[in-house]
Amino acid sequence: MKAVLQRVGSASVTVDGQTIAGIGQGLLVLLGIAKGDTEQDIQYITEKSTNLRIFESENGKLDHSVKDIDGEILLVSQFTLCGDCKKGRRPDFGDAAPVEDARELYQKAIKAFEKTGIVTRQGQFQAYMQVQLTNDGPVTIILDSKNK
Repeated sequence: MKAVLQRVGSASVTVDGQTIAGIGQGLLVLLGIAKGDTEQDIQYITEKSTNLRIFESENGKLDHSVKDIDGEILLVSQFTLCGDCKKGRRPDFGDAAPVEDARELYQKAIKAFEKTGIVTRQGQFQAYMQVQLTNDGPVTIILDSKNK
C-alpha cells in the first residue's frame, strides 16, 4: 500500500461538477492499494499518516502531527500510485489490487482513519475526480507499507 501525504491549507474533491468532500488545514492522503495488501498495511499507513510530525511548531520546527494541530484528513483512492514505469512509456497497473479487493480495503481505511478521532472525508471510489488543494509548504511525504 502506498500513500502520498500532502500537507494542505485546504483540499476538496469534485465529481461531475459537485464538490463531494472538503477539508481545511490537514492532510490530503492519496492511497494506492496493491495486490496482496491487508489490514496490516492499513494500520501502518493510518498510524504513520496521523502521527508523522510534519506541521510546524511555534519555533518553526516540524514538531506537530495532524492530530496535534486538530487538522483534518481527505482520503482519496488513487490506483495509479501502483503504476510501474520501469519499462516503456505507459505505466503498467498490474500491481494494483482488483477493484472489489481495493474497494473493501479503501472502506476499511476510511474506518481506520475515522477511529483515530481525526475528521476524515473521502473521495469517491472508482470515480473520475478533480482534486483541488492548497499545498502548505509544500510538504509532501511518500509512504510505502512494504518498506517498513
